[in-house]
Amino acid sequence: MTVTAVEAPERPAHRDPNVLRWLGAYTASMVGDSIYFMALAWAAARTGSASGTGLVLAAGSIPRALLMLGGGVLADRLGPRRVVIGSDAARAVLVLGLAATLVLTAPTVGVLVAVALLFGAVDALFLPAVGALPPRISPPGQLARIQGLRGLAARGASIVGAPLGGVAVATGGPTLAFATAGALFALSLPLLLGLRIRPLPGPVKHGGTVAGDHEERTVTEEKPTARQDLVDGLRYIRRHPLLGPLMIVIGLSELGFVGPLNLGLILLSEQRGWGAAGMGWIVAGFASGAAGAALLIAVRGRVPRAGLVMCLTVLVGATGIAAVAQIPSVPLAAATAAVVGLFIGLAGALCGALVQTVADPAYLGRVTSVSTLFTYALIPLSYPATGAAIALWGTGPVYAVSAAVCAAGGAVGLTFTALRRAELPR
Repeated sequence: MTVTAVEAPERPAHRDPNVLRWLGAYTASMVGDSIYFMALAWAAARTGSASGTGLVLAAGSIPRALLMLGGGVLADRLGPRRVVIGSDAARAVLVLGLAATLVLTAPTVGVLVAVALLFGAVDALFLPAVGALPPRISPPGQLARIQGLRGLAARGASIVGAPLGGVAVATGGPTLAFATAGALFALSLPLLLGLRIRPLPGPVKHGGTVAGDHEERTVTEEKPTARQDLVDGLRYIRRHPLLGPLMIVIGLSELGFVGPLNLGLILLSEQRGWGAAGMGWIVAGFASGAAGAALLIAVRGRVPRAGLVMCLTVLVGATGIAAVAQIPSVPLAAATAAVVGLFIGLAGALCGALVQTVADPAYLGRVTSVSTLFTYALIPLSYPATGAAIALWGTGPVYAVSAAVCAAGGAVGLTFTALRRAELPR
């Protein structure tokens, strides 16, 4: 008699201790991020220079944009867990060091700019690596759930981090807030050290040494340079039948979405007389919709026809973006923002899961760095253009154009047969 082995079912991501350790570390880091940026803004404001405050807040985006692709190369060379642990440790030391410095002396623009630059540089290493970790801690069938859990963590960190940072600043000034952020970065370290890394199959690219978190394999060919690794990664994305189209969708949808949601919403609230309270309700509406999308993905786990659904949800979300600028009342605008958050959040989770599922393990850090670069580099670049356009033509036309750009991402995605038919693993 032949006995056939039955493969044990996958453990759902929300019940997997390994995934929960990663989620706890990621949440602690995100809450720390939120508190750090609030503390930085308050410390910059206390210098008494409006131009200096703007310089401090903008400084971190420069190294983040310039070094992001290099961070992806480093994650592929060293393994993403090593890079995440090193970057969180560096952020903890940097921010706790700043807190200790502020105990002894008042903050200056120069010191704060230097810290912002260093923090941005470390962020450029952290973001690609933390995005490349999920396939190394969970089987492919759970990646969509992990994206949902990551979305919930990000939304929860925003909800918790801002009030916690405000209480810290009110109680002990920026010094206490920086100390709290540094402690949270340090808290993530034991959780990250406890991760069990899954071996990922994949060919050795260019020869050299293939480094993972637990082993190294050496072949006789010469190890490529970092520049060769970067060029190879970009070429891999361009030639891939799914990754290339996915990057186009990410780039266009982010370009059309980020400006209206941030700076555009501030200007729209001023024009309509909604004030800060009204804007807060609209932002809360978007956040609740995005959290709902993350919860849906976390519970359901897999959405059939993921590529097609992703493109269609981008189109629906873009329609909502255009509608927000035409709505006269805060409640209706907040409800519309919730719809936008739901559909755009669902598209983002599916896109992230597809990227991590189809990317060759040897390239995952570089692929994640490109997708992250679109998100974090387009944000600061879109603000001046959005503000200038609204000053010239008003909020209605600018929101309409932004919605069209966002919709173009979904429409272009639909033109690629491979993306329309893309499925997540069962």
